Amino acid sequence: MSKKFHLGFFSSFSPPAWHAATDRAHGEDWWTGDYHARLAQRVEEVCLDFLFFEDTSAVSRTFGDSMDTDLRNSLSAPKNDPVALLSYLSALTSRLGLIATASTTLYPPFLLARLYSTIDNLSGGRAGWNIVTSSEDEAAHNYGYDALPPSVARYDMADEFVDVAKQLWSSWEDGAVVRDYANNVHTDPSKVHAIDHVGKHFKVRGPLNSLPSPQRVPLLAQAGGSPRGRDFAAKNAELIMSTTIGGIAAMKAFREDIHARMKAFGREPSECRIMYATHLHVTEDGRDPRETVTDREIASMLGKHAAHLGVDLFQYDLEAPFPSDVTANGTSSMLDSIKEKGRQGITLRQAIIDVCLGDDELGVRGTADQVARNLADVMEQVGGDGYIIMATQNANAAHTDAILDGVVPALQKLGAVRTEYSGATLRENLFAF
Repeated sequence: MSKKFHLGFFSSFSPPAWHAATDRAHGEDWWTGDYHARLAQRVEEVCLDFLFFEDTSAVSRTFGDSMDTDLRNSLSAPKNDPVALLSYLSALTSRLGLIATASTTLYPPFLLARLYSTIDNLSGGRAGWNIVTSSEDEAAHNYGYDALPPSVARYDMADEFVDVAKQLWSSWEDGAVVRDYANNVHTDPSKVHAIDHVGKHFKVRGPLNSLPSPQRVPLLAQAGGSPRGRDFAAKNAELIMSTTIGGIAAMKAFREDIHARMKAFGREPSECRIMYATHLHVTEDGRDPRETVTDREIASMLGKHAAHLGVDLFQYDLEAPFPSDVTANGTSSMLDSIKEKGRQGITLRQAIIDVCLGDDELGVRGTADQVARNLADVMEQVGGDGYIIMATQNANAAHTDAILDGVVPALQKLGAVRTEYSGATLRENLFAF
């Protein structure tokens, strides 16, 4: 390897193995936090950079205006709040980065800034915020809105939100806390400042009333794939999660596009890590998991992405290409991927399998050694910064063991990934190489 790359592990604070083919009861104590406590400790033992949590906050009615499909298949519910989980995990780990998703459309800036600053303090500087604008109208209904604003407007809000949050995180100067017992001064008032922000979307006086954290600003992550989303990520993110859909050529094109956008915003490409969400299938017999997907698994795949898109995918013919004229106010980049596969003559069934299980070009199925070698070869060709290993609701014991006890050690033997942490904070480790 010309240089090492980074690894993260992607999870959800929900039933970890409900969508797996076998051992679906694995981690059935997930709601207590204990499953993820064990997972976080294992992930830290093999020196991954971070554990990354997705989140949504609604029970979806996308399917025939009913919650039945969601609840029967455990698509969006039950699911607990991962931001709270980070506090628990921070006490049980010491080096692992901890990233959770929170929405700029649904959170107030002050609440979020104070919350992540607290978690960064509790974890000793290992907190990360995955910035989303939300994609489900059902979530908007839970926060007092009739519907989500259009996608472009949500990103406009997000730009202002991040600016406000950064002002709040900077509202205490270094050295503001003096603890002068002789003169009875704990904090120097001249070093704490109101921000007095009045903008188009937010009005916040500030300052934060919480102590600055080790990173001061939590690591900022994002996964926007639309043109407006890419601009937002290029302007704000230090970690961008992209997909492997389209294979090596698409991965390289995304990286080059983001770097060009970063330069347009006055940033250097070295200021951001681009990592690719990757589904791994470790098997001794070389069997392609796409060939044995059951109807139950197809229903789960359709349902999961229908909620994010805001489009009832069950109404379309599985054995025909997905129509190119479908529009949505949800995750537009995911919809574009499915539509592009339809234009190539790929059926909706195969398209949703590719989206959920990964394109075959990367060679992400085989023995642990084969998968590791293929991942390393692809990263050499792409010139990227690493992978985020996807494991949401298919992470039974066999799947997790194969990755953490098989693929990761094989990558370490190749010299492709770290074997020890070099920094104390998430940002230090992510930018160590």
